[in-house]
Amino acid sequence: MLLTLVAPGSAQLLAGNRQVGRVALRIWVGLIVVVVALLATGLVWHGMVFELASDTLVLGVFRFVLMALAVGWATLFMDAWRLGDPLTLRQPQRVAAVGVNGLLCFTVAGTLLFGAHVVGVQRELMSSMFSDGEATAATAGRYNVLLMGGDSGAGRVGLRPDSMTVASIDAETGRTVLISLPRNMANFSFRKGSTMDKQFPEGWTCDDCYLNAVSTWATDNPELFKKSKNPGIDATIDAIEGITDLRINYWAMVNMAGFTELVDAVGGVELTVRDRIPVGGLGDDVTGYIEPGVRTLDGHDTLWYARAREGSDDYSRMARQKCVMSAMLQQISPQSALRNFSDIAQAGSDMISTDVPNSEVGTFAQLALKARNEPVSTVSLVPPLINTADPDIELIQNRISNAIDRAEGKDAPKPSRKRTKTPTDMTGGSLGSMSEGYAANQAEDLGATC
Repeated sequence: MLLTLVAPGSAQLLAGNRQVGRVALRIWVGLIVVVVALLATGLVWHGMVFELASDTLVLGVFRFVLMALAVGWATLFMDAWRLGDPLTLRQPQRVAAVGVNGLLCFTVAGTLLFGAHVVGVQRELMSSMFSDGEATAATAGRYNVLLMGGDSGAGRVGLRPDSMTVASIDAETGRTVLISLPRNMANFSFRKGSTMDKQFPEGWTCDDCYLNAVSTWATDNPELFKKSKNPGIDATIDAIEGITDLRINYWAMVNMAGFTELVDAVGGVELTVRDRIPVGGLGDDVTGYIEPGVRTLDGHDTLWYARAREGSDDYSRMARQKCVMSAMLQQISPQSALRNFSDIAQAGSDMISTDVPNSEVGTFAQLALKARNEPVSTVSLVPPLINTADPDIELIQNRISNAIDRAEGKDAPKPSRKRTKTPTDMTGGSLGSMSEGYAANQAEDLGATC
């Protein structure tokens, strides 16, 4: 039995069916060679690991191999017990042999079957969350991904984007610039030649027409987006490309309701709570407060830290949302992801919809690991920099271009500031105020301001 644990098939080769033993040993040695080769290659070429982990065909084969190994190895253990001729042993030794064999059999087979389950979860995640669409090339060396926070709460039809941030990611280093757009921005033009530009050649200038209403309008007029599976999102991208002059590669929509599950799955997020944050509001009663201090918040409180608007404003909330993004980027390590993989995968499939193709998952996983070692810059198109009711589009595009240039180490003018140091006043738990600007909304190093 000990020989079977170390070298499956060796017991049969010595005392049983030698043909079975030779086949089992060859499979075992072959698997060791493959695993060592993959580990050695993975140390040099990290991308291969991520590519294999996101390929549904490879994952399917790997899952089948693990299940077959579990059954085959358990069978070899039982045969090894038989070869030991247990009936010739005295009763205490016979009982001990049965116990040891059962422990080895169920431990090895159980471990392999659990691995097959994890691989199956990963395969299901890749199939359900990510698309089979074509990958798009980086633009000027950067991937621009539109991140949207949607709230499908009571009284709302569909998942309306209430939070919109473009993550502009360096395709080599992972250095990221977060560009946030307020939901109440008005009087802007769409990307030239886009579907929305053809419908509104003079721009989005109607009464009560705000950025987050673009999605609703497009959803109500799906016949104009005949090839689109998500008219609301495509129309929103038309608007954001027109405002920022950035070409959006991909989008991801985060459901606020599922977000709590993700935070709970990773064991919470540590945040610096600078002032009492109300839990509740937004049309309902405040039911409590998140008290100041460095705290590890669960999913429920992290969500309220990010979305609370009672006693503050949208722009304070946007600053806190960036702090949550920064904290999760830094704190969710590959180790914690593996420990909580099943819970994270379940939360992820409930929380996120995206058009990122599964062929690009490996690329973005590598960039995420690189980004953890880089500062994150932020540009927010909010007061006092921008008048959201009548935005200066040229100023917006210059600010974005300069922020990206600085992130890439190019010479670019630094934004003028009325303040020469980090603000000490607070509104709604965010450093700064609407009139003076929030520190996390305009930062060269987001982590340092949070």
